[in-house]
Amino acid sequence: MTQQAFYSATFKEFLTEDSSAIFGKISKRHTQQLQYLQTKAWLSEIELLKDLLYEHNILQGHIFFEFMIPRMGRRADAVIILKGLIFVIEFKIGKADINHCDMRQAHGYALDLKNFHSASHNKLIVPILVATKSRSHFSSVNFSDDGVAETVCINEQDLIKRIYQIATKYNQSNFNAQHWAESGYLPTPTIIEAAQALYAHHKVTDIARSEADSQNLGQTSHQLLQLIHKARSEKRKVICFVTGVPGAGKTLVGLNIASSHSSPKEEEYSVFLSGNGPLVSVLQEALAKDRNIRTNEGLGKCRRHTEQFIQNVHKFRDDSLKGNKPPEQVAIFDEAQRAWNAEQTSKFMQTKRNQVGFNKSEPEYLIEVMDRHEDWAVIVALIGGGQEINTGEIGLSGWLKALESKFSHWDTYYSTDLLNGEYVSSGLDSKKLSNANLMPCLHLATSMRSFRAEKLSSYIHHLIEGNSELAKRLYETFKHLYPIKITRNLEDAKRWIKLKSRANESKGMLASSNGIRLKAEGIFVKNKIEPKDWFLGAPEDIRSSHFLEDVATEFDIQGLEIDWGLIAWDADYRFGADKFEHWRFRGTKWEQRKKTENQRYLENAYRVLMTRSRQGMIIFVPKGNDDDTTRKVEFYDNTYEYLKRCGIETI
Repeated sequence: MTQQAFYSATFKEFLTEDSSAIFGKISKRHTQQLQYLQTKAWLSEIELLKDLLYEHNILQGHIFFEFMIPRMGRRADAVIILKGLIFVIEFKIGKADINHCDMRQAHGYALDLKNFHSASHNKLIVPILVATKSRSHFSSVNFSDDGVAETVCINEQDLIKRIYQIATKYNQSNFNAQHWAESGYLPTPTIIEAAQALYAHHKVTDIARSEADSQNLGQTSHQLLQLIHKARSEKRKVICFVTGVPGAGKTLVGLNIASSHSSPKEEEYSVFLSGNGPLVSVLQEALAKDRNIRTNEGLGKCRRHTEQFIQNVHKFRDDSLKGNKPPEQVAIFDEAQRAWNAEQTSKFMQTKRNQVGFNKSEPEYLIEVMDRHEDWAVIVALIGGGQEINTGEIGLSGWLKALESKFSHWDTYYSTDLLNGEYVSSGLDSKKLSNANLMPCLHLATSMRSFRAEKLSSYIHHLIEGNSELAKRLYETFKHLYPIKITRNLEDAKRWIKLKSRANESKGMLASSNGIRLKAEGIFVKNKIEPKDWFLGAPEDIRSSHFLEDVATEFDIQGLEIDWGLIAWDADYRFGADKFEHWRFRGTKWEQRKKTENQRYLENAYRVLMTRSRQGMIIFVPKGNDDDTTRKVEFYDNTYEYLKRCGIETI
């Protein structure tokens, strides 16, 4: 029997096997405590399908119960293979109403099979929602270009008849169902889905997009776990720098380490820390909700668990002020390049935390806190390039300077990519790294964020740098996989993105935090969103990203992602005669950014915005209005033309 499903059989085998025996096989594979309603549902589904297959005398086909959909961490109730078509069935036993949430669930299963199950790429897939007590909806089947149909809604009596009609109409080449089920399943989960999977004790290699990614993530995670164990065994203090391109899986590696040692009772207990408030908030809530579904412990108790697993680094820092008690012995700092410099940290600690005379950078202080351990300690610093987006963020140099000047007794592990390259800091001297140990697997070189375009991050790099020719040449190699469009009409942009997103695929509007004059277009970047609602809300929730009303800025979206992005481009980063210009809106007018540091923050803001979308994006560039001196047409036209020169097509 395939490991992909709890039960697998040909129609003939299914019809001749006793229903209670089938139920026994399914329930035996189920790892959670079974509830009465669940067992009753399985028996109902088994008996229903048997009766209908007998009634219509359909003997050639294959059936699976509880078919695994790894990316979503769920199982489809049933999958039927008939005449070369794949039918993904979601039962709602006893329900009379059809709702959009259930339709999206079935559609999402079908899309995941199409995108991530290798033997399904060239197959027609039909999601079916069976509300057993509903009236039948006999509408035509509508297939999208990728061969996935819209959800067919039907009642129990018409289920097999309808499946047979569709299979006969679109008769495809038969294939071996068992071999199909056992083919490679290489998902690309969102960071939220990945965190849920790791927290539920799935392996990091199970959620990688390809065998290469699986190997990279597996090697990096294994090496870090070995270094943690070695540090404890040999009583050493160790800092490991993990680098990678945007979306390569740095955060996944960190979450994997934390989930591997998530019990405070363990000797190598690890805590995942991030200064990214929206990321922490969203992951804590998503993990709590998922845990509650799996355990039924109550949302309050589940939140307490997840708040321990993932913490805000600023809370960790503030707690350490309450004495000299050492914290956890393994601390994973996500987006460590965003730690504050001495000026920013000292100002905050003196004015907000009453720490008179405080004069340290955040990296120096965090290492000092971990250095309180007398025997051993480990810091895992996850470093992303081109990600510093706020005043006072010190980057990698702050960590290296602290190690060189104060903590030379710490062992340092890093890859050569830490010191140079397109994505990370350059011009740093490896000779300044005390007790340095070179370890190539601590760099992740391939973006996993977009399963459609591995080269997206390089394309965005050239676009942001003003290299339109290089950008266009690169985009030509993946434009058929990852659509990027541009328009001057916001409603057209919204219409395009709504048509593109299907099932549970997320969509959202993004803009620079200094895109103040987008307000004239109805886009209010100063209106603060609640990240939990924006990222986790249902499409019907007006607070959610799906509604395309509330806009997320680089501070809200960094470290997270959506499937389809609408990027609103204001005049803060505008293309001039031959290069980009850097502006800031203050009071009633635009002012040029003079400092190199502030220019870099703006470039990185747009880099972040343009690398958040997994499946495609559309850019909205306003037309401007010469009657408004803050929105002159010339502020926008050159940017629009430049983006078109980068290969982006208009709609």
